[in-house]
Amino acid sequence: MPDAGPTHTVEILDSIGDVAASAWDTCAGSANPFVGHAFLTALEDSGSACTQSGWRPRHLVLFDGGRRLLGCMPLYLKGHSWGEYVFDWAWAEAFERAGGCYYPKLQAAVPFTPVTGPRLLLHPQAPAAAFSALAVASVDLAMRLGVSSLHVTFPSEDQALRLQEHGFFIREGHQYHWHNRGYGSFDDFLADLSSRKRKAIRKERAAIASSGYILRTLCGGEIEARHWAAFWRFYLDTVERKYAHAYLERDFFDRLGATMGERVVLIVAETPAGETVAGALNLLGEDALYGRYWGSSEACRFLHFEACYYRAIDFAIARGLARVEAGAQGEHKVQRGYLPQRTWSAHWIAHPGLRRAVGQFLEAERPAVEAAIAALNEEAPFRSDLATRFAPR
Repeated sequence: MPDAGPTHTVEILDSIGDVAASAWDTCAGSANPFVGHAFLTALEDSGSACTQSGWRPRHLVLFDGGRRLLGCMPLYLKGHSWGEYVFDWAWAEAFERAGGCYYPKLQAAVPFTPVTGPRLLLHPQAPAAAFSALAVASVDLAMRLGVSSLHVTFPSEDQALRLQEHGFFIREGHQYHWHNRGYGSFDDFLADLSSRKRKAIRKERAAIASSGYILRTLCGGEIEARHWAAFWRFYLDTVERKYAHAYLERDFFDRLGATMGERVVLIVAETPAGETVAGALNLLGEDALYGRYWGSSEACRFLHFEACYYRAIDFAIARGLARVEAGAQGEHKVQRGYLPQRTWSAHWIAHPGLRRAVGQFLEAERPAVEAAIAALNEEAPFRSDLATRFAPR
């Protein structure tokens, strides 16, 4: 790799295990659990994200002259577009119909995780040039490997804009977040909603309260092996019902519990006999709760809303968290106070013709994204005197 400065070097790692966890986490910070060493290790060591699954690690690390880690970038060489949540299938099809080879490509991402956060991870004392050094090194690697493209998915807005300066296209999307506006209780949140929406949510919660199911919010050591075994069944059931692919291996959940248990929030529904019949898996950040997976073995109306949305809000209010991120898809989330929030991705395209076509596509797509966000905000459940003030920018 090229020298990143007078005394800086960039190297490529075949495994997240090739760098010390403490050094990586100093760069990643503690706000977002998904870019931490433990989460990425659980994905790789469980076989969920590895060469065999089509996610070959090619992580970039930036060292100073004294071998201190100044920055790093979770990066993968991919032969498909599964597990990314920023869809480029049409780009791949168009390029291959024109005689090109879209795969392999490089992907800077947290595998299977559409959660916004930093993707170029920098030491708190890294020099100002460290970001550019990593960005340039990633593009240089893409050119040396001869891949069609390099994609940075779900970076923070500021990182996306900085990547634009290095020749990346920026793409916008949206997902759904609930924001804590200083609420002291769930009823305080409901007071901000229109009367009709408030009554609807109370009716849904009352139905679950009288259903006979017992809902519990478990953290850390409260989560037992039996809960993980049950949740694995729920995960597979959800995958099957959605005709999706089970990206995560069973061992991933065990590793998550063993190495990140204090950041796991598992909301379960049990029968009076103690059988776990549903679960919602969340991870806890410094100021946010991140909803990730849901599944159940029994059908019960409103149970999904209670476990995934309302109990998450309860938890966020109790912990004083700023928001709950409920992920992409599902316009029903808007009616429950989860409003559309912009997300970003950055795309470097090698071939001039494909680059031109992608640029034109993104220019045409942007107004449609803006219109979709505006339309969703029109459906927000907040009182009319609050709706404009609460709408995300």
